[in-house]
Amino acid sequence: MRRCLTLLLILLVAACCREATGRGMVDKPLLPSIQVLAVYPHDPDAFTQGLSLHRGFLYESTGLYGASELRKIETQTGVVLQRRILPAEYFGEGLAIADHRLVQLTWREETAFIYDVDSLEPLGRFTYEGEGWGLCFDGEFFYRSDGSDRLFIHDPHTFDVLDVRRVTCDAEPVEGLNELECVGACIYANIYTSDHIIRINKQSGRVTAIIDAGHLLPARERRSMPPDSVLNGIARDPLDDAWYLTGKLWPRLFKVRFAVP
Repeated sequence: MRRCLTLLLILLVAACCREATGRGMVDKPLLPSIQVLAVYPHDPDAFTQGLSLHRGFLYESTGLYGASELRKIETQTGVVLQRRILPAEYFGEGLAIADHRLVQLTWREETAFIYDVDSLEPLGRFTYEGEGWGLCFDGEFFYRSDGSDRLFIHDPHTFDVLDVRRVTCDAEPVEGLNELECVGACIYANIYTSDHIIRINKQSGRVTAIIDAGHLLPARERRSMPPDSVLNGIARDPLDDAWYLTGKLWPRLFKVRFAVP
C-alpha cells in the first residue's frame, strides 16, 4: 500500500509540474527549494505525529499504542520540559494550538484531547467520526486530515464538521494528507510515506506548491532506520520566517526556509 501511495505521488507531482502550454501559471504549482538554517537534536524514539510552535517552544504529539505523548520541548536542545502520557489504548496524532488550548487528535479512537497550553493540564475532549491524522487552526476553524484527499473543517468550540474540502492537483485528487500547518490563506501538508510537503489553497483545495524535503536526512542514514521513519512534522515560526521540520523516529530537527527559485 505504501509503495502504491509513493508511486501515485511521483506520478502526480510529474503531472502537476509538467509545462502547461496554453495554460496560465496559476495552474502550475511552484517548486520551492529548502534552505537549511540550523539543525537541532530530536528524540529518535519519538514517533512524530504533530508539531506546533508557541512562544519559542515546540509542542509535539507522538504516536504508537502504549507510547503516545504530548510534549513541550526546548527547541534548540530537544530537551523535553513537560509531557502528558496518553492512556495505552490511544494512538496520538495531529496537534494544533488555538488560543490557550492544545488540541491533540487520536488515530482511530475518534477523540481529541484538549489541554492548557502552559501547564498541559487536561481541559476536556472533543469527539469526531473517522480517523484523525493531521490538525491545524487558522484562527477561525480547525482543519483535520484523515489520510485521504479530504480536509475536514471543524467548529473551534464544538468540533462539529462544518464543511469538507477536496484537495487536488491538476484536477486529480491528492491522497495521503497527513500533518498540517495553517498559514494565512494556505495549509501545508505532509504527504504520508513521501518526502513531499504541499501547499494548499484552503478555499479552493488546489495545490499551489510542492516542496521536496528528501535531502534533509541522507539515504544512507535512512537505510538503518525503520521503514515507517518518514517525514512528518511541520511547524511555522512567523517571527523568523522559518519552518521546523522533522520525521517519525528522526534524530534531528531542521530549521529551514522555503525559497522560490
